[in-house]
This record gives sequence, C-alpha cells and structure tokens, in this order.
Amino acid sequence: MEVNPTERPTIAFLGAGAMGAPMITRLVGAGFGVRAWNRSSEKLTPLVELGAIAAATPGAAATDANILITMLPDGPTTEQVVFNDDAVLSGLASGATWLQMGTVGVEATDHLMARIDTADVQFVDAPVSGSVAPAVTGDLLILASGPPAVHDAATPIFDVLGRRTYWLGAAGAGSRVKLVLNNWLVDLVEMVVETLNFASELGIDPATIVNILEDVPIGSPYAVAKARTMLSGDFSPGFALKHAVKDAVLSLEIAKEHREKLSLTASFIARWQQAMVQGAGDEDLSVVYDYVGA
Repeated sequence: MEVNPTERPTIAFLGAGAMGAPMITRLVGAGFGVRAWNRSSEKLTPLVELGAIAAATPGAAATDANILITMLPDGPTTEQVVFNDDAVLSGLASGATWLQMGTVGVEATDHLMARIDTADVQFVDAPVSGSVAPAVTGDLLILASGPPAVHDAATPIFDVLGRRTYWLGAAGAGSRVKLVLNNWLVDLVEMVVETLNFASELGIDPATIVNILEDVPIGSPYAVAKARTMLSGDFSPGFALKHAVKDAVLSLEIAKEHREKLSLTASFIARWQQAMVQGAGDEDLSVVYDYVGA
C-alpha cells in the first residue's frame, strides 16, 4: 500500500528487534517517514539503508512525530524507554497518537495509559497476532483498541503492517484479547509435544501422525507446522521461547486475578521456564519438544 505523499505522517518507531525491524521495513517501503530507535543501534544499519532515519535517543526519534509506535519486549522496558526520556511524549507533535504494539500484558497497559492521562497524546493499545514471517509479509492481525477519533490516523499504518485490523473497543481490550490468543498458542504447542511423544511411546512414527493431522479438521495448520519443526530439530526463532513464556506468565497472572484457572498452562510452565534457564530462550518455542522431562 503506497501512501499519498501529502498525507504521510512522521513516525517515531521505538524497538527494531525481530518484529520491529520488518515492520519498519514495510512502513518505509510504503512511503512513511520513519525515525527509528533501538537500544542496540547496530540493528538500525540495514533499516537506514532502506530509508529509515536512525535516532540516537527515543526523544530524538519522537521530535515532532505525529505517530509513536512502540514494539518493545515487555511492560517495564516500554515504560522505561518512553518515560525515562522526557522528550518522548513532550516532543511529539500536538495531538499525536501512540500505537503501543508490543505484548506487555493487561496491568502494564493500564499503567501506561494512566501515566499519559494528562499528556496531549491519544493512546492505542494494538498488540499484533503473528510472528516474524507475517511481520515481513504484512500479514499480521492487529488487535487494536482505542478511541474512535484515532481510527483514521491509525488505519493507513495498520493496513501496511497487517492483513486485518480488529477494533475491539476501549484501549486495553487489545491486550486482553492478545493474552487469550497467546494462551491458546502455548497450549497448542504443548499439546503437539504431548501428541508426538504419545505416538512414539506407542511405537508409531510421529511423522505419520503429523501427515494424518494435516488431512483432518482437528489438525490446525499451525500445529502441523510446529510438529514438523519439532521433528526436524530446526528451532530458528519465529516466536522465541522467552517471549512465549513471558506471555504465558502474563496470562496466568491475569487469570488468577479473575479467579480463573488455566490448568493446562499451569501444568507445563515450569518446564518451559527450565528450558529457558538451560539456554533455549532465544530458540523458537517449539524447542520445548527437546525438554520433555526437564
């Protein structure tokens, strides 16, 4: 999607990691002016070659920007980056919109909203569903929530980054939906692990089970893909285990507050955390297949 040159807002994008870098790439390719900041500045080099502008500080990125996008790993990091530099929110253009697109959880989202309550900034809670591959191709699902007045400003950006945007209501709803979806995801991965091992114990080639699952309605494409990843032993990160564990813990915490038991998630989270301790945190979450009984 190309953007009309006369309608291009300036975007300050904070966080050029595994998800942020392809998102910046897409925005630059669509004609947006993007000032990017990342704690590890070397990650900005290939983005600058594509047309992004590297900013030395978050505040420098935000100066006179109409849109602020944060794609950082967690709530504490997002709060530190945005609020430790006084020039971030105060430096934005009047009436700017903050698109908070990282998965930071419900409590952190509420805390961020409370801290900008007096600022001249519209806040949109918009985590994404999807990993690195759909970020590259622009096939993310945007789980957006925020005031209707900002929809027009956000939509051209979301259209570049994702194949569909769900507007879910008041800010905060997006983070709630994201945790529900990611809890489903981690449970599905654990079910795949159990299924492959169950087949092996019965003397069945797990690959045969995967082929059958691909041909029946109960075998989701995601589950089949992760099963094949597990059997191949290629754990190149699409969705890193450390991020999956973070999201699972956030889900367990908010469920406890609502007196809801996520029994399946609770049953395996300690083993997934142990896999992280043993050095698998940066691998794809499917690596937990190698840590059964850990």
